[in-house]
Amino acid sequence: MNDIDFSFIIPVYNRPDEIKELLESFLNFKGYRSYEIVIVEDGSTETSENIVEQFSNHLNISYYFKPNSGPGDSRNFGMTKAKGSYYIILDSDVLLPSNYLIEVETFLNASYYDCFGGPDAAHSSFTNLQKAINFAMTSFITTGGIRGGKQKLEDFQPRSFNMGLSKKAFLASGGFGKIHPGEDPDLSLRLHQLGFKTTLIETAFVYHKRRVSWSKFYTQVYKFGMVRPILNQWHPKSKSLVYWFPTLFSLGIIVSIILALLHINLPLYLYGLYFTLAFVMALISTRSISVAFQALFAIIIQFVGYGYGFLKSTFNLVVLGKHPEEAFPQLFFKV
Repeated sequence: MNDIDFSFIIPVYNRPDEIKELLESFLNFKGYRSYEIVIVEDGSTETSENIVEQFSNHLNISYYFKPNSGPGDSRNFGMTKAKGSYYIILDSDVLLPSNYLIEVETFLNASYYDCFGGPDAAHSSFTNLQKAINFAMTSFITTGGIRGGKQKLEDFQPRSFNMGLSKKAFLASGGFGKIHPGEDPDLSLRLHQLGFKTTLIETAFVYHKRRVSWSKFYTQVYKFGMVRPILNQWHPKSKSLVYWFPTLFSLGIIVSIILALLHINLPLYLYGLYFTLAFVMALISTRSISVAFQALFAIIIQFVGYGYGFLKSTFNLVVLGKHPEEAFPQLFFKV
């Protein structure tokens, strides 16, 4: 399939500095003919309009301001305004490698999919905290390497920080729902039900900056955990024992400590072995002792936060029989 017309869809909320850095990375694109960028300001009080104007003579940009209704609805809005036949959805906190669009087009021309996801990576300019969190979110030893792009996967569930969607698939599915987070895997699963195929393009990675603190990271993964049982309820075929791993891992640490107090040390030794291996892998990957130590803390936060959120959500939905919007109204935008 040749001559795909690409539109980049980028929602933003009170982060003009991020948009500036992202648009600067567009200026470094190599060997690509044309594309458009659609910026959707989601009811921000600190807008990016002046930043966008600075790039208007160098990039093909459209800028829209709308009332706040969440990232999913803002992406849908952007896609209705876009002129391309294929949409690439980015978060405002990413940077693009110069060959990004070449990698996407080359892949789709060789093997077309109506939806794809790409990995995230840590740029050398990132802070140690950002690098540590990136390791926890992308390493094989934590997430199986799926987010980090270690393998090509059909039926991959793309994440909207780096996601492609054809106009045909958008029109058929209606785009993103009002849940957040979780709107991206929900869309992927609905696309599968409609007969569309998704995939991972390993070479189409972005640098995901993640401007977070430890507390914000915990809140993020906690919400990820709460969302997954909701998605399992909406899409029963997506259920997997894998999603229980963070909960069981976290409970296992508590049990291991109790057993150690009773002089049964083997479980605690096994956890020690796991964290030693994680430290070595982080050290090799980042070449920084400081980042490697912080990566261990990030892994613990990731598993505990996700595991607790998953357990709490499962209890409310399965045991108490609550409706998702009743149990967790903070996860749903009113559109």
